[in-house]
Amino acid sequence: REVLEAIVLALAPGGRMVVISFHSLEDRIVKRFIRQAARGEQLPPGVPVQYEAHRGSLRQVGKAVMPSEKEVSDNPRARSAIMRVAERLP
Repeated sequence: REVLEAIVLALAPGGRMVVISFHSLEDRIVKRFIRQAARGEQLPPGVPVQYEAHRGSLRQVGKAVMPSEKEVSDNPRARSAIMRVAERLP
């Protein structure tokens, strides 16, 4: 999680972060991090604040990508890989 936060800070606006995880627990951490960063800070309804100050810092790009049948037959170690992509918002 700390590494993901550091990557987001290092990304230029419009830059993309690609994360490949090989274990379901790793993927859960990545998925939750991207989802939380895309939502931004959650405030109670009716709080008078500027939207821009509390919007998310990332946008998820597409869905999670898993290896094809051919890729798994060529490289069996790839069967558990999941790739997720997120873009830094300006």
